[in-house]
Amino acid sequence: MVTNTSVMGSLPSGLGICTTAPDIFYLPELVFGGLVWILVASTYVSPPNPLGWVMFVSVFCFVMTFLWLIIFAAGGHKNSSSWAAADFAYHGLAAFFYLSAAVALAYITFWSKFGPIKTYKIDIAAVVFAYVTTLLYFVHTILSSIRWKHF
Repeated sequence: MVTNTSVMGSLPSGLGICTTAPDIFYLPELVFGGLVWILVASTYVSPPNPLGWVMFVSVFCFVMTFLWLIIFAAGGHKNSSSWAAADFAYHGLAAFFYLSAAVALAYITFWSKFGPIKTYKIDIAAVVFAYVTTLLYFVHTILSSIRWKHF
Protein backbone atom coordinates (compact mmCIF):
# COMPACT_ATOMS: atom_id res chain seq x y z
CA MET A 1 0.00 0.00 0.00
CA VAL A 2 1.10 3.50 -0.76
CA THR A 3 1.02 5.70 2.33
CA ASN A 4 3.32 8.64 1.69
CA THR A 5 1.86 12.11 2.13
CA SER A 6 2.18 13.18 -1.50
CA VAL A 7 -0.22 10.43 -2.58
CA MET A 8 -2.40 10.59 0.54
CA GLY A 9 -2.83 14.35 0.06
CA SER A 10 -4.53 14.01 -3.31
CA LEU A 11 -7.52 12.21 -4.75
CA PRO A 12 -6.83 9.73 -7.55
CA SER A 13 -8.71 9.45 -10.81
CA GLY A 14 -8.83 6.92 -13.62
CA LEU A 15 -6.96 3.70 -12.95
CA GLY A 16 -5.23 5.40 -10.02
CA ILE A 17 -8.15 4.36 -7.83
CA CYS A 18 -6.94 0.77 -8.18
CA THR A 19 -3.54 1.58 -6.69
CA THR A 20 -4.05 4.06 -3.85
CA ALA A 21 -4.59 3.25 -0.20
CA PRO A 22 -8.26 3.86 0.60
CA ASP A 23 -9.58 3.52 -2.94
CA ILE A 24 -8.53 -0.09 -3.47
CA PHE A 25 -11.41 -1.03 -1.16
CA TYR A 26 -14.13 0.04 -3.63
CA LEU A 27 -14.23 -3.27 -5.50
CA PRO A 28 -14.18 -5.53 -2.41
CA GLU A 29 -16.92 -3.38 -0.86
CA LEU A 30 -19.02 -3.85 -3.99
CA VAL A 31 -18.39 -7.60 -4.15
CA PHE A 32 -19.07 -8.39 -0.50
CA GLY A 33 -21.93 -5.89 -0.25
CA GLY A 34 -23.47 -7.41 -3.36
CA LEU A 35 -23.15 -10.87 -1.80
CA VAL A 36 -25.04 -9.67 1.29
CA TRP A 37 -27.74 -8.24 -0.95
CA ILE A 38 -28.04 -11.45 -2.99
CA LEU A 39 -28.00 -13.81 -0.01
CA VAL A 40 -30.61 -11.90 1.98
CA ALA A 41 -32.80 -11.49 -1.11
CA SER A 42 -32.61 -15.22 -1.88
CA THR A 43 -34.34 -16.27 1.34
CA TYR A 44 -37.82 -15.78 2.68
CA VAL A 45 -37.88 -12.42 4.45
CA SER A 46 -39.18 -13.13 7.92
CA PRO A 47 -39.51 -10.97 10.00
CA PRO A 48 -39.71 -8.20 7.42
CA ASN A 49 -38.71 -5.28 9.64
CA PRO A 50 -35.05 -6.05 10.50
CA LEU A 51 -34.36 -7.76 7.19
CA GLY A 52 -35.89 -4.82 5.34
CA TRP A 53 -33.25 -2.64 7.01
CA VAL A 54 -30.53 -5.07 5.93
CA MET A 55 -31.80 -4.95 2.35
CA PHE A 56 -31.99 -1.15 2.42
CA VAL A 57 -28.43 -0.86 3.72
CA SER A 58 -26.99 -3.36 1.26
CA VAL A 59 -28.75 -1.86 -1.78
CA PHE A 60 -28.12 1.77 -0.73
CA CYS A 61 -24.42 1.19 -0.03
CA PHE A 62 -23.98 -0.85 -3.20
CA VAL A 63 -25.49 1.87 -5.39
CA MET A 64 -23.73 4.73 -3.60
CA THR A 65 -20.34 2.98 -3.61
CA PHE A 66 -20.74 2.26 -7.33
CA LEU A 67 -21.59 5.92 -7.99
CA TRP A 68 -18.67 7.02 -5.79
CA LEU A 69 -16.36 4.71 -7.76
CA ILE A 70 -17.57 6.15 -11.07
CA ILE A 71 -17.15 9.75 -9.85
CA PHE A 72 -13.62 9.06 -8.63
CA ALA A 73 -12.66 7.11 -11.76
CA ALA A 74 -13.97 9.93 -14.00
CA GLY A 75 -12.09 12.55 -11.98
CA GLY A 76 -15.27 14.42 -11.04
CA HIS A 77 -13.80 15.34 -7.67
CA LYS A 78 -11.25 17.71 -9.25
CA ASN A 79 -8.88 16.95 -6.34
CA SER A 80 -10.92 19.05 -3.90
CA SER A 81 -10.54 18.72 -0.14
CA SER A 82 -14.33 18.83 0.22
CA TRP A 83 -14.51 15.58 -1.77
CA ALA A 84 -11.96 14.05 0.60
CA ALA A 85 -14.19 15.07 3.52
CA ALA A 86 -17.26 13.70 1.75
CA ASP A 87 -15.42 10.44 1.08
CA PHE A 88 -14.62 10.13 4.78
CA ALA A 89 -18.20 11.00 5.79
CA TYR A 90 -19.83 8.59 3.34
CA HIS A 91 -17.66 5.63 4.27
CA GLY A 92 -18.10 6.34 7.98
CA LEU A 93 -21.87 6.38 7.52
CA ALA A 94 -21.73 3.21 5.43
CA ALA A 95 -19.64 1.44 8.09
CA PHE A 96 -22.14 2.45 10.77
CA PHE A 97 -25.11 1.35 8.64
CA TYR A 98 -23.49 -1.98 7.80
CA LEU A 99 -22.63 -2.62 11.45
CA SER A 100 -26.25 -2.04 12.46
CA ALA A 101 -27.47 -4.25 9.61
CA ALA A 102 -24.99 -7.01 10.44
CA VAL A 103 -26.05 -7.04 14.09
CA ALA A 104 -29.74 -7.18 13.13
CA LEU A 105 -29.06 -9.95 10.62
CA ALA A 106 -27.05 -11.95 13.16
CA TYR A 107 -29.85 -11.61 15.70
CA ILE A 108 -32.49 -12.79 13.23
CA THR A 109 -30.25 -15.63 12.05
CA PHE A 110 -29.67 -16.77 15.63
CA TRP A 111 -33.40 -17.04 16.25
CA SER A 112 -34.12 -18.73 12.91
CA LYS A 113 -31.87 -21.73 13.54
CA PHE A 114 -34.92 -23.99 13.98
CA GLY A 115 -36.22 -23.23 10.49
CA PRO A 116 -35.14 -24.80 7.20
CA ILE A 117 -31.43 -25.67 7.29
CA LYS A 118 -30.77 -24.30 3.78
CA THR A 119 -32.16 -20.88 4.72
CA TYR A 120 -30.17 -20.95 7.96
CA LYS A 121 -26.92 -21.63 6.09
CA ILE A 122 -27.62 -18.85 3.59
CA ASP A 123 -28.34 -16.45 6.45
CA ILE A 124 -25.08 -17.44 8.19
CA ALA A 125 -23.17 -16.68 4.98
CA ALA A 126 -24.97 -13.34 4.73
CA VAL A 127 -23.98 -12.50 8.32
CA VAL A 128 -20.33 -13.32 7.65
CA PHE A 129 -20.28 -11.22 4.47
CA ALA A 130 -22.07 -8.37 6.27
CA TYR A 131 -19.35 -8.26 8.93
CA VAL A 132 -16.60 -8.47 6.29
CA THR A 133 -18.24 -5.59 4.42
CA THR A 134 -18.46 -3.63 7.69
CA LEU A 135 -14.74 -4.16 8.21
CA LEU A 136 -13.94 -3.04 4.66
CA TYR A 137 -15.97 0.15 5.05
CA PHE A 138 -14.39 0.80 8.45
CA VAL A 139 -10.83 0.44 7.12
CA HIS A 140 -11.77 2.63 4.15
CA THR A 141 -13.08 5.23 6.62
CA ILE A 142 -9.83 5.23 8.61
CA LEU A 143 -7.68 5.57 5.49
CA SER A 144 -9.98 8.29 4.08
CA SER A 145 -9.67 10.25 7.33
CA ILE A 146 -5.88 10.05 7.06
CA ARG A 147 -6.04 11.28 3.46
CA TRP A 148 -8.42 14.10 4.44
CA LYS A 149 -6.03 15.12 7.25
CA HIS A 150 -3.17 15.43 4.75
CA PHE A 151 -5.11 17.76 2.44
